[in-house]
Amino acid sequence: MGGIFGIVSLDNCAKTLFYGTDYHSHLGTEHAGMAVLGAQGFNKTVHNISQVQFKSRFIDDFKKMEGNSGIGAIDDETPQPLIFRSRFGVYAVAAVGLITNKNTMVTELLNNGANFGERAGGDINNAEIVSCLINRGDNIVEGIASMRGAIEGSICALVLTEEGIYAARDKFGRFPLAIGKNKNQENKSYVVATEASSFENLGYELVRFLGPGEIVLLTPEGIKVMKPEGAEKKICSFLWIYTGSPSSTYEGISVERTRERCGVYLAKRDNVEADFVSGVPDSGVGHAVGYAMGSGIPYRRALVKYTPGYGRSYTPPAQEIRDLVATMKLCAVREVINGNRIIICDDSIVRGTQLKNLTIKKLWDNGAKEIHVRPACPPLMFPCIYASSTRTTGELAGRKAIRALEGKEIENPADYLDVNSAKFAQMIDWIRRDLNVTSLKYLAIEDMVAAIGLPADQLCLHCWRGN
Repeated sequence: MGGIFGIVSLDNCAKTLFYGTDYHSHLGTEHAGMAVLGAQGFNKTVHNISQVQFKSRFIDDFKKMEGNSGIGAIDDETPQPLIFRSRFGVYAVAAVGLITNKNTMVTELLNNGANFGERAGGDINNAEIVSCLINRGDNIVEGIASMRGAIEGSICALVLTEEGIYAARDKFGRFPLAIGKNKNQENKSYVVATEASSFENLGYELVRFLGPGEIVLLTPEGIKVMKPEGAEKKICSFLWIYTGSPSSTYEGISVERTRERCGVYLAKRDNVEADFVSGVPDSGVGHAVGYAMGSGIPYRRALVKYTPGYGRSYTPPAQEIRDLVATMKLCAVREVINGNRIIICDDSIVRGTQLKNLTIKKLWDNGAKEIHVRPACPPLMFPCIYASSTRTTGELAGRKAIRALEGKEIENPADYLDVNSAKFAQMIDWIRRDLNVTSLKYLAIEDMVAAIGLPADQLCLHCWRGN
């Protein structure tokens, strides 16, 4: 998915920018960078972080940076921020999301005289495409608005200029942008971030979230709305289920409390007998705590995470890296597992390979008597077209089951989306047998929506419904 952080201040902002960007490390594993603007102009640093943590890579860099405003990004798609000289002056851009019509946009821009210099894994850098589209506007605000209209997918962007930071949430608000204000009234400073949880420890308090499609200009003097929010909102449900930090809130709704509610709903519709409930660290823990609260079955830690040096196994783009991280980071506690019937809560089953080979196997190998898997969302049936999380239909566990049952690929899996249908039951049983677990039961989509607490028409449910 990726995350961005920006700050405007009367003082040197480099330290806050460094730590604020670092608080987005759970959203990406490949690229990171920071750019500041001060008396000496722009200063930028960008590194690959696939083999090292953000703090280790940038700890020396930020100490050499000085400026009153800055932006940072952590992303799997694009090395950024980038600095551009344009007819609007010099500015820096950080943009996270997915441009699904990228090839079309590149061809159109090239045909209209654009040139591309930055590369990302051999491909054209998304931030450079965003900049080229912005430059077609009459001004930066109109350029951002037209950029969002031209792309298919979803982009949230920060544009660092002499005037301040232009912050723009994607058109339908699929991903968040939050604004924070310094708690020290004498220090005029504002921050903007994907994760509002980055504010508290840096001395900032949440002011508000940008609305869908809203564009604001941040300066040390305050927040100026440059383009009001749109009427339609479709925020990503997966933010609460998996992607977001447990300490974060989106639209005023707590991630951790939502996960607890998911677990309670799972328990209410379940009647399995077990000795304890456990969660797959980290994002499955909140769901498991909720299941324990709703069922009265005790919560215990069958799996613990070895944190140093290992990030999230879902975000790296390469399967072999995902498998390595999952293998190394989760440690089984044999003394807890041995001889017990275990309910395992996880945020989701995406591909199923890690859960099967690197989690379930560890439980069986350490003496589990029964394993009952309870994912906190319905089967994922469609790849995300707004962020770089799931990439293809074929890799999804549900689609693999359908392919095996049908003996071929099918374009429309509508018969498998009805939880009351025989085909849905067959799909779930195929996944259960493939995972090698005693039982498997998913959270219903209506319960997931209820746990989040927003109306279904304000949520993006594409991963489950395909629309």
